[in-house]
Amino acid sequence: MPVEITWWGHATCTVADSDVRVLTDPLFARRLAHLRRRRGAVPPPRARHADVALVSHLHADHLHVPSLASLAPGTRLLMPRGASRAVPGLRRLGHLEIREVAPGDETVIGGVVVRAVPAWHDGRRLPVGPHRSPALGYVVEGEARTYFAGDTGLFDSMAEEVGPVDVALLPVGGWGPYLGEGHLDAGRAAEALVRLAPRSAVPVHYGTYWPIGMDAVRPHEFHAPGSEFVRLAAGVAPEVAVHLLGHGESVRLEVAR
Repeated sequence: MPVEITWWGHATCTVADSDVRVLTDPLFARRLAHLRRRRGAVPPPRARHADVALVSHLHADHLHVPSLASLAPGTRLLMPRGASRAVPGLRRLGHLEIREVAPGDETVIGGVVVRAVPAWHDGRRLPVGPHRSPALGYVVEGEARTYFAGDTGLFDSMAEEVGPVDVALLPVGGWGPYLGEGHLDAGRAAEALVRLAPRSAVPVHYGTYWPIGMDAVRPHEFHAPGSEFVRLAAGVAPEVAVHLLGHGESVRLEVAR
């Protein structure tokens, strides 16, 4: 059975594997504080259908309480350890089955195993305050091994911590004209392919949200990261098939073990 990846925009994807639907960092808003959705329609209701949702870290564009509240009762929700204490709004999500996880923790959902892995990123809810919850990535293993990186920079033990993967969902940009530490741009994401050596990759986390009133500020940082990643990956990791998806588009990948 192939794995199917659908990119809904930003870091929100559906990974369908072994009859299990995995939703990453659900964000279904037209506007979030000073950000507006500049490209791609808000995901349709079917995007909210999942057996499990994964939250990589506590930033509001990755842990968006109203989007989580729209998930169906009984949906499992995995998030970094300490999230419930750091984000009081999670207390109203009593209809979800919430589990807090740390790197190395595994969760079985039907025919897949979801393993939390480290990320190098400032995962605090606010830009100041104590570090209470680690930023995470996840490896979803069913028929395929799919790595969802969340938000991360390169780190020395990335290949060791993530392990062998078939598909990598890698951030290649952001929601503003500049990326700080702990992020992948197109070039660093291409280097991640060299380290991880997946069979396939899908660039995410770009070309969706942008600050209001800043459309003319470094517009290439909004438009170009996906195609730039394709170009750079072809040079340093030509054996990796890179799939550049539009918002709401899917790719089905056959995996041979």
